[in-house]
Amino acid sequence: MNITIGKPCAICEKGGRVNNEDFVFPFPEDVTASDQFFLVCDGVGGAQKGEIASALASESFQTYFSTFLEGQPTPEFINKALCYTEARFDGYIAEHPEASGMGTTLCLAMLGQQGVTIAHIGDSRIYLFREGKIIYRTEDHSLVNSLVKLGQITPDEALFHPQKNVILRAIQGSGQPTEADVVLLEDLQAGDYLFLCTDGILEHFTDEKLSNLFNGTLGVEEIKSILMNTCYNRTRDNFSFYIIPIQHVLDQTSFKQNIASFFIV
Repeated sequence: MNITIGKPCAICEKGGRVNNEDFVFPFPEDVTASDQFFLVCDGVGGAQKGEIASALASESFQTYFSTFLEGQPTPEFINKALCYTEARFDGYIAEHPEASGMGTTLCLAMLGQQGVTIAHIGDSRIYLFREGKIIYRTEDHSLVNSLVKLGQITPDEALFHPQKNVILRAIQGSGQPTEADVVLLEDLQAGDYLFLCTDGILEHFTDEKLSNLFNGTLGVEEIKSILMNTCYNRTRDNFSFYIIPIQHVLDQTSFKQNIASFFIV
């Protein structure tokens, strides 16, 4: 599969918080259409260095992928990268005991020859939109989502639940090991959008509102402006996102046929 993307765009803002514990990679000012690896992290811990956790997780995954990845990342590979990251957390906390308790969510997207591999931990989300429809959405590792699945509260009640920010998985170190949910998205079409976001975005955007935003009539910059204008000075939390527009998709058979026809005289 040959996937071509348009230029992605990102925002990483502190919102109503004193400091910004979110982290995105690549940096918004550096991203290009040739990038294939994207991360969005939401640090947790407040005084326990949430901003260190999100940046350290991002740097650790980048290092592991750039050093060891060959081909499409498997679930086993991603969870080995997670173990490496947890070891890095252990090293940092050993040198900075005041950071004990720091943690971060993770959203990861990697474009490859088989599709897009996504991985997530916590309540930051990854969506795949097609003409206003949600083709795929990650499932939050959160207390309220567990209560919804058990039928103890409704999805509407979850939106305003007093414990809606309690997450059940986070990267914190080998003393509290976790696991990433990993999925390979193979159903991709030109015009689709990948959207990675922290929960600060979800203060103002339900799935329905996001679907309306990604209905295929707006460009990347227009979507970015609406998200930014809606959240700026209104969101209590940090808010960050990555928008990745899928421009062209060719499966291997079509790609080989196109190459072959190019050389036919």
